[in-house]
Amino acid sequence: MTQDLQTKDCALPLAGRLLAVTRPLEQADGLCRRIEAAGGKAIRFPVLGIGPAPDPAQLEAIVPRLDEFDLAFFVSPNAIHHALEFILARRAWPATLRVSTVGKGSGKVLRQRGFGDPIVPEHGFDSESVLALAEFAAEAVRGRKVVIFRGDGGRDLIRNTLRERGAQAEYVTCYRRYCPTPDPALLLEPAARGELAGLLLTSSEGVRNLVAILGDEGMRALAAIPVFASHARIASQAREAGFGTVIETAAGDEGLLQALAGYFG
Repeated sequence: MTQDLQTKDCALPLAGRLLAVTRPLEQADGLCRRIEAAGGKAIRFPVLGIGPAPDPAQLEAIVPRLDEFDLAFFVSPNAIHHALEFILARRAWPATLRVSTVGKGSGKVLRQRGFGDPIVPEHGFDSESVLALAEFAAEAVRGRKVVIFRGDGGRDLIRNTLRERGAQAEYVTCYRRYCPTPDPALLLEPAARGELAGLLLTSSEGVRNLVAILGDEGMRALAAIPVFASHARIASQAREAGFGTVIETAAGDEGLLQALAGYFG
């Protein structure tokens, strides 16, 4: 029996590895479950918090105007959730208003909400990937009206590029991001014992928040921990923060898990 269990454990790529997942708590469960299914253990250490927009005025104003637009773009699953929860409680979605989002994960969320044909990049999950789509080319968007649902702040690349290409593009803030206050000991204590095997970073803003949460001394204590970053911008931010081993992964949970299995396997 013991030999069978040992054989089974050896077949799990993350067996015995303690990994910190830094996503917002509401979005961490799926990745944590997959880490645990691969034999690892997951610490939930959110470095980004998500909440409703403190002032719903922009959402209230857009509800009666939705029929004016040709395309609605959602920057993330959070934007999808917060925008649609507000809007669909007040009106039906216009039948002619197409939807688009930044990656396959967000596209899946739109399909689950009943949108059968969202415009989503086949490869990549950033603004550059979206702007490379034929539906976002100058000849496709010139003279069109686009509403962009997002959090409070973020990159302006999509709006600015759409305007340069002749579209009318405007933002609606539908949620807020904030720096939470998890207990640094959740990371620092297992790191001090040599138990923390890796840190998963999925947001550039989250990296900056991590530095604020841990402080200089805490960051020095984690500097040697391998970091897995799901985008080049996040990887660059992690290096600037002082991490010595930064592994850039492919997008999404699958990319993170493949990188973890390759590194620890």
